[in-house]
Amino acid sequence: MARLLPGTRALRTLEAAARHLNFTRAADELGLTPAAVSHQIKEIEDQLGIVLFTRTSR
Repeated sequence: MARLLPGTRALRTLEAAARHLNFTRAADELGLTPAAVSHQIKEIEDQLGIVLFTRTSR
């Protein structure tokens, strides 16, 4: 059965990323890699069916 709501870890990641507006800073705060933050945000976006962050390359 698919999860209907994101888990608390994913929500903490979402909150940090939204507050910092930066996956790298959120990762530093949470002790994760930027790739792990991106992956968790992507999972939330997929669950909700909407894009929460606009990703840009440097």
